[in-house]
Amino acid sequence: MAVVADLDMLVSEGVLTPSQAATIRARSRGAMIALAVNVLLAGGVLAAAAGFVVLLADTMSVAGAGLGFLALGILVLTQATATWRMFGHAAALIGAGMLIGGGVIECLDRLTPGNAGIVLVIAGAALGIAAFAVFRWRVSGLAFIAGFLALGGAALHLAGLYMVAYVHDIPGILIMLVSLYAAALVAALGWQLDVRLVTALAIVPFAQVLSTSTAYFHAAYVFYSPEPTLSILQMAAALALCLWIMAQRPERDGRHAGIFAMMAFVVGNLCFLVGSLWGDTVGDTFLRDWLEARHPNDWEAVWVGQEMFRARALSISAGVFSVIWAVLLVACAVWAAHTLRRGLFNAAITFGAIHGYTQAFESFGDQPLAWIFGGLAAIPLAWMVWRLNQQFG
Repeated sequence: MAVVADLDMLVSEGVLTPSQAATIRARSRGAMIALAVNVLLAGGVLAAAAGFVVLLADTMSVAGAGLGFLALGILVLTQATATWRMFGHAAALIGAGMLIGGGVIECLDRLTPGNAGIVLVIAGAALGIAAFAVFRWRVSGLAFIAGFLALGGAALHLAGLYMVAYVHDIPGILIMLVSLYAAALVAALGWQLDVRLVTALAIVPFAQVLSTSTAYFHAAYVFYSPEPTLSILQMAAALALCLWIMAQRPERDGRHAGIFAMMAFVVGNLCFLVGSLWGDTVGDTFLRDWLEARHPNDWEAVWVGQEMFRARALSISAGVFSVIWAVLLVACAVWAAHTLRRGLFNAAITFGAIHGYTQAFESFGDQPLAWIFGGLAAIPLAWMVWRLNQQFG
């Protein structure tokens, strides 16, 4: 992890020399400036490409302008000095964005959703494979635009795949496999291109394997997990695998495993939040989907079948979720602090505050004895953590 340190204090204590501290500051500043530049560049490219597509509003015009921008960008990237490459990247990305965006709009406008999905699956795969080959061949000056096109091709491919799945209403097990495939593809691309943001985005289709997702209604953002127990186990397995990769593989692989582990930790905690509020009957939603497919429009049969299942299935109460979640958060925060995993520690503390705030309103907000026992129990716990750190530090 990147260790946070007070450089002025370390210099005053003689741990670092002034020149060493200046070097650390310069590198940190360079990393932050690079991040700011990339954010500005990405936002400008997306806005400009979308604006040109809407303004021209004609297939041939969009294609011609996109090819012109792309050709100009490639010319600058291959011929100009490093000083001008940012403008080459911008032109090439705008052109590529116009071609991809215009092609998608034209495809959706002229074809049925099912056929459009098939075209996007094939075209996206072809574009992604070709661009990734250019990226792997390390063609001078074109690695960035090739990586962008590889991501664009993958996005088209997966969008088409989900369109086909939606149009043909494929069964639950197949849509789960589609989501798993999407997660593996996105994670693999993020790792190969060495873009951790892409690796982190793989958590979205990975969570959707068990229908864990988000939704937006007017003035309300919603997180839902229909199977919180299974989703927690899923995220725990992913987290364990990522920690193993971080311990066994080179540092580059560990960085990508680490960012995915953090995302799995966040989603797992949100699933615990759902469980602590609603409890869970494990497998209930899968049974309901099966019953609805077997008894279409017969809601009474579905209800009777669900009640029979719930009478025998494993049910976990909201209180059990709350206790287990609290214990795991404390253990995770202590372990993260001992092993210098600041990101994990911050996430554990954040979810600990969310858990306490939620339960204060849901469970024991009007029970002062619960606050007293909880507060008194935290004191010897803090002492034990302090002593253990001295023992094993």
